[in-house]
Amino acid sequence: MSPTQTPDTEPLTALSQGRSPSWQALASRYLGEYLDKIRLATSRLPEDLVWWRPHKNVLSVGNLILHLHGNLSLWISSGLGKQTVRRERSKEFTADRTHESSELMQLISKTVTDCRALIESIPDEALSDALHIQGYDIDVRGAVFHAVEHMGYHTGQILYIVKTLTSEHEAFDFYSRHQGE
Repeated sequence: MSPTQTPDTEPLTALSQGRSPSWQALASRYLGEYLDKIRLATSRLPEDLVWWRPHKNVLSVGNLILHLHGNLSLWISSGLGKQTVRRERSKEFTADRTHESSELMQLISKTVTDCRALIESIPDEALSDALHIQGYDIDVRGAVFHAVEHMGYHTGQILYIVKTLTSEHEAFDFYSRHQGE
């Protein structure tokens, strides 16, 4: 569990945490929110369904978590943090039963925690610094925005898969304050 979530509560959203002291802190909050949502969803998914795919062209929850780890490692840990990252992107999509659910969660939790720390440490004056990542010429702000948006997109896919495969529809009310609107 992250500091923003207990086993019986919905994850805090980035918005529900109030005003953000900086753009970097807001980006970090969103990564934390997405991790909490993935953690909650995968905790409700039976182990035998973590690698379920309706057909070979659709990714499993396991594949999506490996892909998020790879993307965050490349764009944030390597791109911003200048850490050496050896990524084999195609293996993120072809992996099958290479990790148990608990191992996947340890991997993505550590990756997100490390990336959040890197993002929060970026000084304002460095946000427009030039970077070259995965063939793209971009600045620091763009790299962070890409990584956060990318994680949000795949978090939604993971939630959809878990809702489809389980009867956990009601367990994912992340915005209970808006019920009845």
